[in-house]
Amino acid sequence: MQKEVRRRRTFAIISHPDAGKTTLTEKLLLYGGAIHLAGSVKARRAARHATSDWMEMERERGISVTSSALQFEYRGFRINLLDTPGHQDFSEDTYRTLMAADSAVMLLDNRKGVEEQTRKLFEVCRLRSIPIFTFINKCDRVGVSPLQLLDDVEAELGMACAPLTWPVSDGTNFLGVYDRGDRALHLFEKGGDHGASRPPAKVAGLEDPEVEILLGAAATARLREEVELLDMAGAGLDEAAFAAGKVSPTFFGSALTNFGVEPFLRRFLEYAPAPPIRPSSEGPIHPEDERFTAFIFKIQANMDPKHRDRLAFARICSGRYNPGETVTNLRSGKGIRLTEPQQFFGQEREAVETAWPGDVVGIHDRGNLRIGDTLASKGSPAFEAIPPFSPEHFARVQLPDPLRRKHLDKGLKELSEEGAVQVFYQDGVSGPAPIVGAVGTLQFDVLLHRLEHEYGVKARLDPMPYRDARWVEGPDAEIRRVGTALDAALVFDRNDKPLLLFRSEWVRQAAETREKALSFHRMAPE
Repeated sequence: MQKEVRRRRTFAIISHPDAGKTTLTEKLLLYGGAIHLAGSVKARRAARHATSDWMEMERERGISVTSSALQFEYRGFRINLLDTPGHQDFSEDTYRTLMAADSAVMLLDNRKGVEEQTRKLFEVCRLRSIPIFTFINKCDRVGVSPLQLLDDVEAELGMACAPLTWPVSDGTNFLGVYDRGDRALHLFEKGGDHGASRPPAKVAGLEDPEVEILLGAAATARLREEVELLDMAGAGLDEAAFAAGKVSPTFFGSALTNFGVEPFLRRFLEYAPAPPIRPSSEGPIHPEDERFTAFIFKIQANMDPKHRDRLAFARICSGRYNPGETVTNLRSGKGIRLTEPQQFFGQEREAVETAWPGDVVGIHDRGNLRIGDTLASKGSPAFEAIPPFSPEHFARVQLPDPLRRKHLDKGLKELSEEGAVQVFYQDGVSGPAPIVGAVGTLQFDVLLHRLEHEYGVKARLDPMPYRDARWVEGPDAEIRRVGTALDAALVFDRNDKPLLLFRSEWVRQAAETREKALSFHRMAPE
């Protein structure tokens, strides 16, 4: 147990859209030996696609719209890489996935630094006290100076950077990285396949006479001066400060061309935390506790459309996953028989004999599990809930063919249980026109696409004029009075909890100030 726990590394990559997150994921898999040829998300018409982008719509658009789990072995470590959507319209899926991660890699564009979506996801990591690594990407292009980028991160996020690698440049071209840990210079050569395979690399010491021949006298002198400056400034890694989220080990590179990826992966595995102790309603749960505990952070239906299956992604927190064992779903109080665990590699999956704390496994589900459910073999150690966030966009679902209503209801039910969209009703669950809510409008495109291709339902969405919402508690008469106002509407979620929709943030703030008998919640109350 102890050996298996200590060699696990479970992490997520967070970034603003287009910072290169899925490309970095591909290259980590390439250097980890999990794939032999990396697919480019930019080559939408090519035969290769990103391994983590398995949904048809992702392949068509060249973006990630759903989280995926990727597991592989590297240098004796078992790595669970949780790839998340970078697009802000799918940020709620990313929030849920971060609940299952033990650390995060914050990916920054070297020309833009900290951007809006990065800032939001960083705050989620900070709330959960997740240690953060920083990878400054796209260094093959001219960008902001490295020192300025480090200063910007500290000013924007209040977190210091400890550069473990440093970019090497001749003033125009990015040539490689200097690893401050082993004091080695990694000089990369561009391959002819646009980063699809591992390029050759030369490794030399900074004092090696050959370095000056390779870089030129001016570039070599500048690099030595920068390294000396970093050493004098004491820009090393304080591991206690890193664990507390105050310092971020920082790396430079280019995921597209593979520069700097291997040094990052080696250092990441050295410093990334193993599965930690997790708080629960019964007190701290140690990963080496013999009882099995896990929580569901994602549900995905129809990963294999041919089999119409439904998988619950479970993060194991303690104990050993033993196929055939019966555990309790603490929400429902019912027993769940653990089937043969499925582990993932994008859309592909394989049965494994067992799984350990830190691992993410798929459990075949017949509709009994929900996001946030805790599973336990003994006791009632409920983990922190994963509530839905209030949507920012709403639309009525119109069905041209009334004979497909049962198929529509089934699709909406299953997709809402996945967390792909939220479903509300004004007139009860059997009402004529369900209302769907989303954090971003791109979720609506995914909804219509999946309804048509997975459930055979061609639906239409009529946008509603509401842009803010809050779950609400208080006297029923007061809630209904506010819900009939000109700039508001009252709907109910699938658990029959009331949600007030507002035309704007200003209208919602005014209602919160005025309605003293009501309490408003951004996340659904338990």
